[in-house]
Amino acid sequence: MPLSSPNTEPSAESAAPAVSSGFAPLRIPLFRDRWIASTISSVGTWMQDTAGTWLMVSLTPSPLLIALMQTAASLPVLLFGLLAGATADIFDRRKLLIFWQAWMLTSVAILALLTFLGHISPWALLAFTFLLNIGSAMNNPAWQAIVPELVPRSLIPDTVSLNAASNNLARAVGPALGGLMVAAFKRADAGAGSVFALNAISFAGVIWVLFNWKRTPLFRSALPAERIEGSIRGGLRYVRYSPQLQASLVRAFTYCFFVSAIWALLAVVARADLKQGALGYGILNGSLGLGAVIAATQLPRIRRRGVTADQILSISTVFQALALLALAFIPSPWIIIPMLIGSGSCWTATMSSINTSVQLAVPPWVTARALGAYMMIFQGGMALGAVLWGFIAQHTHTRYALAASAAGLLITLPYVRRFGILQGPVPDFTPYKFRRPAPELVGVASGEADPNEGPVRISVDYCIPIEHYASFTHYIHDLRGVRLRDGAVRWGIYREAGDPTHLNETFIMESWLDYLRSRERTTAADTAIRDSVYALHQGEAPPRVTHQIYAREIQPRDEENPIGEG
Repeated sequence: MPLSSPNTEPSAESAAPAVSSGFAPLRIPLFRDRWIASTISSVGTWMQDTAGTWLMVSLTPSPLLIALMQTAASLPVLLFGLLAGATADIFDRRKLLIFWQAWMLTSVAILALLTFLGHISPWALLAFTFLLNIGSAMNNPAWQAIVPELVPRSLIPDTVSLNAASNNLARAVGPALGGLMVAAFKRADAGAGSVFALNAISFAGVIWVLFNWKRTPLFRSALPAERIEGSIRGGLRYVRYSPQLQASLVRAFTYCFFVSAIWALLAVVARADLKQGALGYGILNGSLGLGAVIAATQLPRIRRRGVTADQILSISTVFQALALLALAFIPSPWIIIPMLIGSGSCWTATMSSINTSVQLAVPPWVTARALGAYMMIFQGGMALGAVLWGFIAQHTHTRYALAASAAGLLITLPYVRRFGILQGPVPDFTPYKFRRPAPELVGVASGEADPNEGPVRISVDYCIPIEHYASFTHYIHDLRGVRLRDGAVRWGIYREAGDPTHLNETFIMESWLDYLRSRERTTAADTAIRDSVYALHQGEAPPRVTHQIYAREIQPRDEENPIGEG
């Protein structure tokens, strides 16, 4: 599946139709190639998920160890989500994706070899599942962050739905194929090893597409790249001061934490309650995928009918509680399969809405870090939930664990509904071009300017009429969030004691280089907030801005030349 050359490939903007349909992004060849390769790889992944879980069932009767397969799949994102987002915002995403796809191919190939040779144990299976999903954790933020590079921003909701359809089409087909392959062999390890080998081959297709992709980044900084530690801090700072992003993360964690009981305990229900084998488990798992495909194809139409994201999440939560109760107390495939189809639909509708809200809530410079935080919260909820529900099932009964998760969904719903997502217009994250260049940094002791010098204090003086004082305080505190999201480590607004019409805004950057980065990160939406503040300033000249760098002590070389200048 080679990609078209840069000279013949239409841009995302030109390829986008005037009126979006649910399948419009597939008309863009670059996205279509990525989507096909991803779908094939996802089929292999879901085949492996079913084969691996059923192999664990054949190796041990422990519900806790079986549930830990979900933890091994989810825990790497909890541990490495922020690091993955930071590296995807710093380094070339194409090269990163190729590296981590190769990591996953190698991990699965070794697991397949060990399984064929009969040298597999529950803990070895958990270990290689964990290694495989380290690659997945490090891969996912960059994989999702390239979406705006492939399609116009207006098509992102449909693109997210198509990506969900890809994953869940694989979820519908992959588990059944995985279960069928395992069942086709007399020994579970031989069947599972065959599935692992096929999954390793599926990663090669994705690597081929990435290798032929001629990438053109949306955001290219003219400044030196951030260090990983600083990039992680910047991502955390953005999450802390972005209420929209926080709302998405809260909804993702609570939903995933409780719904994780379905994935963690479905194999136990299939074996112990429904008396099914590997193929039966694959069909149950595939029912979730079938429902997910239905939701992914219908979700754009549902959105266009005016159903809000918050309404989708509320309906989905209630239905998932009913599905959990059905799994707990109605051991009938004729009831459970339709409920699982509905559960898969609700899962995709919810996670697609939350994923869209994350991507639309952040500018390009921090997209991968925001997605890394989202994946960390999402998979963290899955991992922690799987441990809890597996522990309860181990020490009581599976039905009690499923019932407890259903109760948790219903009890927390009134609280989490206060965290609304996708409300109001989408912010304009077009980079703002300043009319004036940044002030020049002049060196002192050596005569050469060091951009890493700091901290830097930026001071802005305002003259605000008393009648506008209340409005000013409202807008300036909105601007506070902008300053802190874009890199400030401290911020304050102060009025003169003897004259309340004179106010001073002060914010601190860690270095001059961080200040320059904050200018690069300024968007049209940020500028609109700043303009609301500046509009209340009284005077012919705009507010006076000064830039001050912390003056560190310098030992004088002699009394006549105290600052060491030649």
